[in-house]
Amino acid sequence: MVFSGGCYCGNVRYEAGGDPIMRARCHCRECQYFTGGEGNDFIAMPEAAFKFTKGATKAFVRPDHPGAATREFCPDCGTQLLTRSPALPGALILKVGALDDPGIFQGPQMIMQTADAQSFHLIPDGVPAFPRFPGR
Repeated sequence: MVFSGGCYCGNVRYEAGGDPIMRARCHCRECQYFTGGEGNDFIAMPEAAFKFTKGATKAFVRPDHPGAATREFCPDCGTQLLTRSPALPGALILKVGALDDPGIFQGPQMIMQTADAQSFHLIPDGVPAFPRFPGR
């Protein structure tokens, strides 16, 4: 399976191969910053089968947070493209909104960090939800 995506202005493009590791939504406060207030829908994919096909991202790591994730975005239009998290070694967290076909997401298999969710965030019925990361 190959997923393709890129930024809003088209200056950065990528391909991600392999089988998805997980499809999830995160409501942590950090994700709320990057989405403009909502939870963050993502697909985790194997890092080994990922490549940029056009352009390059700019990366940001918050220096005052030990073990912070690296967030990568288009340096021109600012589109959030992916996250590299120490909690998921060997995987990339692809932002659903940057996929060419966001419909392949098909909804989350799990919801995490609900302890940080806002009262206006909708948590779908029937989807496993965790106050923090599962298993922690």
